[in-house]
Amino acid sequence: MQTPEKNSPVQPLGPTMRMHLWFETEEGVLFGLGRLQLLRQVEQCGSLKAAAEALGMSYRGAWGKIKTTEELIGKKLIERADSRRAGYHLTPFGSGIAKSFDEWYCEVERYALSKSRELLPFSLEKYE
Repeated sequence: MQTPEKNSPVQPLGPTMRMHLWFETEEGVLFGLGRLQLLRQVEQCGSLKAAAEALGMSYRGAWGKIKTTEELIGKKLIERADSRRAGYHLTPFGSGIAKSFDEWYCEVERYALSKSRELLPFSLEKYE
């Protein structure tokens, strides 16, 4: 491990808390951070292809993740825009589940960080 030079503004990193939370069934992943990131990218890019590229995944992989979740939940997450050239956008359900999962995840993360600081003998920071 390299140590920063004496007057360097870079400080050594302390331990960070990282959490991986998702929901799954016997048939596959229902929803997690990966799905949330994918939906956010679709919303931002307006395209499933561009969203997949931005996340470093194949279009087929991204489509498979969306379809698996849609089939498990029984509701559409994304839909084609009015014009085929306009790509995709989130359905109201897709937007709602993304917002709800994000709120839930942030609340669980805040609690976990608070409890870790209370119970563990070292100072933790949230992973950014």
